[in-house]
Parts: sequence; structure tokens; C-alpha cells
Amino acid sequence: MANSNFVDYVKIYCRSGKGGAGSTHFHREKYIPKGGPDGGDGGRGGHIILRGNKDYWTLLHLRYTRHIMAGHGESGGGSRSFGADGKDVYIDVPCGTVAYDAETGQFLCDITEDKQEVILLKGGRGGLGNWHFRTATNQTPRYAQPGEPMQEKYVILELKVLGDVGLVGFPNAGKSTLLSVVSAAKPEIANYPFTTLVPNLGIVEYRGGKSFCMADIPGIIEGASAGKGLGLRFLRHIERNAILLFLIPADSNDINKEYQILLHELEEYNPDLIRKQRVLAISKSDMLDDELIAAIEKELPADIPHIFISSVSGFGITELKDLLWTEINKEENRIETFTHRNLEINKTSDEDDFNEDEVPDMEEDFDDDTREIDEEDF
Repeated sequence: MANSNFVDYVKIYCRSGKGGAGSTHFHREKYIPKGGPDGGDGGRGGHIILRGNKDYWTLLHLRYTRHIMAGHGESGGGSRSFGADGKDVYIDVPCGTVAYDAETGQFLCDITEDKQEVILLKGGRGGLGNWHFRTATNQTPRYAQPGEPMQEKYVILELKVLGDVGLVGFPNAGKSTLLSVVSAAKPEIANYPFTTLVPNLGIVEYRGGKSFCMADIPGIIEGASAGKGLGLRFLRHIERNAILLFLIPADSNDINKEYQILLHELEEYNPDLIRKQRVLAISKSDMLDDELIAAIEKELPADIPHIFISSVSGFGITELKDLLWTEINKEENRIETFTHRNLEINKTSDEDDFNEDEVPDMEEDFDDDTREIDEEDF
């Protein structure tokens, strides 16, 4: 996994800019020796902003850019001159990225659309210059506000792939084979468990030039919600799919039992997943005759639609597309009502190799103004 170009989890250090200090300048000209206060305001510190970018499909670019820092605001000047604002820093992420506080696991924001922007950390406000503090009884204020301090935070970014249909099943259930048949995707296919190590996306062509997106999620095994197999690493991607297509091979010992195991693992991971629409596909059905199909149908769960398919022979593939297209376009399935849980830090610590010793000092290049500050708190 270390050499994979698909990166869906990264931990970064973010620091916004501090606000510039207000000026304590007094107006002086040749014939105006006591012109009064005219100190300008300090500039705002730069923001750290998350921005959706449809041209990205992974967080690989952030794996090697772990320290993201915005610019500081400049101090105000004479003649009521405002200091320049600090430079904002934009973090481009693929659509479907979720941000969490790395220390508490609290959900921060969700990026789902191209060009969507969310301020992750606000820059400090600039301080007011002494011009703001002049009064009839205090005509020469010799103090100004300092700028607000910067903010810093460790942030975890998780990518949850956006797909209309998510393939759910045990290893070697035929998920990758199905994706390669119905789309132009070329996932790795082999006769051993956990062939698929990263999610694969494919665009499925439908009638009339229509299409929908199908996501092949790496195989789930019993106990995946507790960390077995590939564990929780890829269960997050199922959260984004509108429809869950459960794929169970026809040669399974107990199809209904396998379906219940898969359903239980999803529920243990996140109970909200049970609300999603589900479809059951029995793969490798080219080995079945009509009598066996009728016998298996009696044992299938009655609360979800099912279909028998074969990716090798093409049996039932057209009917599967019709069924998925119908379910995708139902209004109750198109409305996204999913709520992101807070992250459990102890479950993700093994996925991260962030070195906090490399984080720069928060007080670095902090300029110490020689202005006079009043004891009052502005």
C-alpha cells in the first residue's frame, strides 16, 4: 500500500497567519508639528481554505506537503495606511474529501462540489491604529491594538469516493470482474483474496447516452469493522454511494448468511449505512439452471430486490443496469441525508506516519513592534 498512487488518508499541519499590528504614528509635517494620531490598521492574517477540485482524484499531492502555512498580515503605517493582508492558502482536494480535527476526531467540514470553498482556519484580525482611539480628552493616544494571533491545527483529510453504486462483497465475489465488464475500468483480477487493494471507479454506459458511476470497494470479511482483513481502511468509501450493490457468488454455501454478515459489518461501522438502498446480485450464475435459480430465490431476503448475473457470459447484465438505473433515479435515493461521524483517532493512528517534531515553531519570525501599548485590553 505504501507504493500506491491512491491516497485517501493524510494528516497535515495547518497554520493561519497572524494579524498585523496597528500603528501608533503621529502626523508630522513642516508646518504641522503636532498633527495628531494617524496610525493605520494592521492587515488580516491569511486564511487556510479547502477548495474542491474535480481534476483531483486522490490526496497524493498532500502526502509530501505536510506543513501548510498562510501569510501574516503587515503592520499599519502612517497617514492611516492599512497594512497588507496576509496571503490566503488554498488546499485543493478531490470532491468527496472530509476534514477532521486530528486531536479530537471532530468533524470539521465536507467538500462535495467542484470549486466549493470552506475556511478551515481563519487568519487573525489586524489591530486598530491609534487613530481609532482619539477622543476629546485623549487627543494623543500612544497605543494601538496588536493583531490577533494565528491559529494552528492538525487536520486529518479523508477521501470518500463519490459513486452512484458501491459494490459490496467478500473477496473473490466477482466485483472487479463485473466492473471491468460494465465499464472501461481495468481493475486487477486474479484468483486469490484481496486482489483489489484500492477502490476503483468505472463509468457504466446506459441507454440514450446516459451513464452512472460504479465504485469497486476492496473486499470485506467478517470482523472488518473490528480491524480484520483490510479493516476500516476502505469502509469509508461506501458512505458516499447512493446505492449499495451486494455481490454474492452463486456457489456460496449460504447466500443469505453472507448477506447478513456483510450487512452487520456495515452497521457496526456506521449505522447510517443501513438506510441506504440495497440491491442483491447473485454472481457466477451461468452455472445455474432454472430449477436451481428457483430454489435459491426462496432463501433470499425478501426486503431488497435481487437479480442473477454472470459477468463472464453476460447473463443478466442488461437487466442489472436497468434495475440500478431505476433505483438511482428514485427521489428518496437521490437525496443525501448522510451525517458524518466524528473520527475515532485510535483506529486511524496506524495509517499515519506524520512526524510532529518537524512542525515549525508557532512563534517563528514574530516581529516585535517597538510601539507603546496601553495596559487596557482592547
